[in-house]
Formats: sequence, C-alpha cells, structure tokens
Amino acid sequence: METRFNMFESEIGGKFAKRFANMNTLLTQSPLPKSTQELVSLRASQINGCGFCTDMHTKDATAAGEDPVRLHLVAAWREATVFTEAERAALALTEEATRIADHHRGVSDETWAQVRKHYDDDEIATLVCLIGLINAANRMNVILRTPAGSYQPGMFDQLVS
Repeated sequence: METRFNMFESEIGGKFAKRFANMNTLLTQSPLPKSTQELVSLRASQINGCGFCTDMHTKDATAAGEDPVRLHLVAAWREATVFTEAERAALALTEEATRIADHHRGVSDETWAQVRKHYDDDEIATLVCLIGLINAANRMNVILRTPAGSYQPGMFDQLVS
C-alpha cells in the first residue's frame, strides 16, 4: 500500500501538520494521564480503521511503558479486567464520540456522568480535544491511505516548535 499524497510536501499540509503537532503537544502536557491519552487514541484509531494511527499509538504507548496486555485488550475493554473505572469512562466517551453518527443521542448522559465522576475540568477538556484531534488525524490518514508499520516513536518531534 502506498500513500496517495504526502501532506508534508505541500506548503499548506506542512504548515497544518506543524500546528496539529503543537496541539497534540499541548494535550500531552495536560494533567490527563499519558496512558489514558494513548488508550483513547488507540481505541478511536481502531474504530476508524486507521492503521497508521493504530501503529503509532501502540508503539508510543509501548515506548512509554504501557503493559502489552492492556494494549491487546483495548478493542475489548468492556470484557477486560485491566482497565480502571476512569479509563473505562474515557474509553466509553471515545467510542460514543467517535461513532457519533451511529447514535441518535450523541454521547449518552450515563457516559457523561461517568466522565464527570472521574475527571476534573482540565482533564475533560483534554479528553474532548484529544478525541476530536485523533478523529481528524484518523480521517486524514484513511483518506490518504497512509500505510501502517513504519512509524517510530518520536519521528514527528521535529514538527513541534
């Protein structure tokens, strides 16, 4: 599989990628645990069928010391015993927000109540922004058919200013 278009070779695409990377850096510096951020990004990427982002977030989480068992069970988190209640709330929010068109109600009141129970305002802001950002990245990579497998942790660090 070959990518259809290299965004980094376009003036607009390159500028956008730099701003996108800076937004991501802002979120990684938030109080929301990095492990939760990677689980959220991985789950949205799985749902959206984005191989590149699934590869990236699996490798980034592994490099950060995440337990491989948890990564293997993200897609089946409801049946797994390895996630905290807070992580379950974040994963439920991720699924409902990513599949927003599949639900007539959007994000359920029940899921929102669990998110409010486990996270403070800054963490919730991070979750909402992260879910929006990863869904945007997934869509761009799926449109462009960006192949998975070549990502190396830190390979986009030079984009951050």
